[in-house]
Amino acid sequence: MTTDALISPGIAGGQGLWSRLMSGKTGPVLVIVMAIIAIWYFSAVMLNSPFQKEIYKRNNVEWTTSQLVRDTLAQERPVLPAPDQVIVELYKTTILKKITSKRSLVYHSWITLSTTLLGFIIGTVLGILLAVGIVHNRSLDKSLMPWIISSQTIPILAIAPMIIVVLNAIGIQGILPKAFIATYLSFFPITVGIVKGLRSPEVIHLDLMRTYNASNWDLFWKLRWPSSVPYLFTGMKVAIATSLVGAIVGELPTGAVEGLGARLLAGSYYGQTIQIWSALIAAALLAAGLVSLVGISNKIVLKKMGMAQ
Repeated sequence: MTTDALISPGIAGGQGLWSRLMSGKTGPVLVIVMAIIAIWYFSAVMLNSPFQKEIYKRNNVEWTTSQLVRDTLAQERPVLPAPDQVIVELYKTTILKKITSKRSLVYHSWITLSTTLLGFIIGTVLGILLAVGIVHNRSLDKSLMPWIISSQTIPILAIAPMIIVVLNAIGIQGILPKAFIATYLSFFPITVGIVKGLRSPEVIHLDLMRTYNASNWDLFWKLRWPSSVPYLFTGMKVAIATSLVGAIVGELPTGAVEGLGARLLAGSYYGQTIQIWSALIAAALLAAGLVSLVGISNKIVLKKMGMAQ
């Protein structure tokens, strides 16, 4: 058997695997990821090269293009770190550090996750209660709903320090002040989604229930609430992501102590851009995991209710 005969099946198998990947659902995702990585490397070279050229000039170094590219992607404090630098930093701060270490991203991610979940739970309960009151009380609908909408026009960065200071003044410290900031961002999509869901049943279905002498309680639990469950989970997907944002913002006024927000702030203080980007990637992965968990819960609940698509 010739060498070409041995190599050809391997090449054909590789091409077949590549074509299957590109033809499936992962194909477009892979293309976008590769494009992002290519743009990221190109941007890193372009943004870091002026400083690297200045270093060459001060040290009277004759440089080539390949050397410039290599050095710009290996700077200790680059303007924009390369993807491989961020991956190495993630590895060092997750695998090589103890979970209890203040330099571990796992430790800081857990602090942020705790705040996120507490704020999300409070926001979900608050959003559901507000939505039920708005749907069943016309006065609340006319008076409360405009304030709920207008509350989201206030920049969270403006009110987060005030919330922290006021709550600390009355003795509320620790995780609660940061959780309240996460609640502030997360209750809105829950409220809007549940209001939409509770009003989604058609009039003919409401009239049919009333012909059976159903009470408002029966209408709520047997018709309105089941109809609102898909809207609830849609709002929860948005709420869990915004809750994470609120938790990170709530950590910024605490003086860079704990959490991913503190990690970002400390990195900006000392010019550690690689640390900043690794914390950002950790936050993005955490958000993706939380949204995925809500999506899985959505499928399980809808399947139990016989509403799975």
